[in-house]
Formats: sequence, structure tokens, C-alpha cells
Amino acid sequence: MIFLDTCILIDYSKNNTILKTDKSKYCFSSIVQLEFLVGALNKRELQKINRIISEFKIIDSEQDVLDLSVVLINHYALSHNMSIYDSIIAATCLIYDIELWTHNKKDFKYIDSLRLTG
Repeated sequence: MIFLDTCILIDYSKNNTILKTDKSKYCFSSIVQLEFLVGALNKRELQKINRIISEFKIIDSEQDVLDLSVVLINHYALSHNMSIYDSIIAATCLIYDIELWTHNKKDFKYIDSLRLTG
């Protein structure tokens, strides 16, 4: 399983990122879903985004993910300017032992146990 960051979904929506045809290998969380949705400029684009979202598995952000997010924020918010969204994305990947596909490696590269691709 590979966790898709919002930037990968944005590229995919613009036909810039080639995802393997078996979309069951990819997932993301409701945090990524929300980031993706708020980027819609109009109703037509919102419908397109919702169609894309429906193609993939969404992983729930359970309490253990949120607890680890708090730990990550305490450790990295001041030193690396970690955002709440990035902390939840990283925590989800760590809890579920999933590789993160992102173009924004600088936002995550300082987390030693997080596996990055892309």
C-alpha cells in the first residue's frame, strides 16, 4: 500500500502523475481528502475531485494516529515548521506502516522512520 499526499492527487487530477492501473494499491486519509477538496475553484471541479476521491481507499484517522500526531507536532513544529496536516499524514503512514508518495519530501524527510517515495 502507498499513501498518496495531496500533491500527488492534484497532479493526478491534471493527468500529470501516472498511477498504476491497480488503484487498490493506493490510499490516503480524510485529511488529504479535505486538503484536496478545498482546492476546488468551482462546482464542476469539486465534482471532478469527488470522482477522483472515490477511486481510492480512504484510511481513517483513528485516535492512535492523532496521538502520534501530537507527539510529532511537539517534536517538529518549532524546529521544522511541521503543520497539523503533515503531522497527521506522517502519523498515519507510521501507524499503518505505509510508504508516503509526495513531491514535498522536505516536509517529511526529517522523520527517520517514515518511508518516502516519489
